[in-house]
Amino acid sequence: MFGEIGDRLVGRKHALIFSILLITVPSILMGCLPGYNSWGFISPVILVLLRMMQGLSVGGQLAGSYVLSIEQSSSKTRGFRGSVCDASSVGGFLLASAVTTTVRSTLTEEQVDAWGWRVPFLFSLLLAPALYFIVSNAEESKFWSERAEQKETEELIRENEKSDRPAVVDLFSSPFRRRQLAGCIGTLCATSSSFYMLFLWTPVYLSELRGIMKQKEADLLNFFVVGIYIMFVLFAGWLSDKFPHRMDLLRIGLPGIIVACPTMFGMFECESWVGYMLAQLQMGFCLALVQGPLAAWEVELWMADPTLSFTGVAIGHNVASTIFGGTMPLVATFLYYRAVDIEKSSDADLLWPRLIPGLYISLLGCISFYCISNVVRHPHDVRIGGSQLKRAVERENKKFKLAKDKKKKRRELEKNLQSGDGLFKQEYQPPAAS
Repeated sequence: MFGEIGDRLVGRKHALIFSILLITVPSILMGCLPGYNSWGFISPVILVLLRMMQGLSVGGQLAGSYVLSIEQSSSKTRGFRGSVCDASSVGGFLLASAVTTTVRSTLTEEQVDAWGWRVPFLFSLLLAPALYFIVSNAEESKFWSERAEQKETEELIRENEKSDRPAVVDLFSSPFRRRQLAGCIGTLCATSSSFYMLFLWTPVYLSELRGIMKQKEADLLNFFVVGIYIMFVLFAGWLSDKFPHRMDLLRIGLPGIIVACPTMFGMFECESWVGYMLAQLQMGFCLALVQGPLAAWEVELWMADPTLSFTGVAIGHNVASTIFGGTMPLVATFLYYRAVDIEKSSDADLLWPRLIPGLYISLLGCISFYCISNVVRHPHDVRIGGSQLKRAVERENKKFKLAKDKKKKRRELEKNLQSGDGLFKQEYQPPAAS
């Protein structure tokens, strides 16, 4: 939905403003929503609907910030600008943790259950005006504006005018774009799942599942790891702008994730707080090497046609986050209990079953490495990536058109042969009797 708004209707800037309103209003309503004792079953139903509106907003907000920020930047700063978006997103994760921790530490459990749980939702009243001011005063994407105004040839006019077809239909109408989208989702599967594994499931693993530490201690450790991870992401985004090809840094980080995740679970057996911290930091560093340049890489995939950039980034990013990130806690917990069954069935104290959740990330990392190396068809050069992308799209679409015309002529030929029309008419001659 936000891809259509940002690509075909009002542009990236106004799409972001709409997403801010869409997440602020439900948050405030959730803070004011009467409880089950007042409204009965209607209250939790409304709560779920408001949460869905928040999710819809987040799905467009992150993709919109990627596209608007990176399309405004020069080719030499795209990686760092994109890493700022990801670092800000993770910073919001830290801010949310700080607000909820403050509420729980200053109020009693009874007060939290009675009214204190509403405070974090109402906190958005303080953030919304600042966000609206920042986005409303930002400049529109120069790529989208220029593309929308350009009318040099009839072909460009047809491409740039607001089409009656939705942007998602245009996206899937090209085999090259479908290939790019599949490659994008496959490349993102490792990072999406790794992020959820490291920052959401690992604290549960250390506290609730393994009992290595208390929940409060696991949350505190996670807080420090997330803070250091933000610096890693900014460094990786800056570093990607120094590479001649941005994908080179991604190809360095993905093998790191493949090795680092099972290593992290092995290091959790050290029974040392220093080991627990280092285990997560080495995983966070490898993940940051991929996450830092990834936002710029996603936008560059579609930069050849800015009227589809928002849609391509939003679909690719959100599908990967939903399929691989959203299911990660469930899959990881399932694999943990399977590992427990293996340990119980064996008399020896085995280490490798405890690595199984990490090996799942390694498998996804292999898929990501294959997709970025073979499915995505072109290099994204930091300096001349835009022109390369445009030529690649034109070349692939031309090949597809020629192959399609050839298949059409072959079908017409076969049809004429079967029907016996025109020059291909042949009379059936039975074989002579011997």
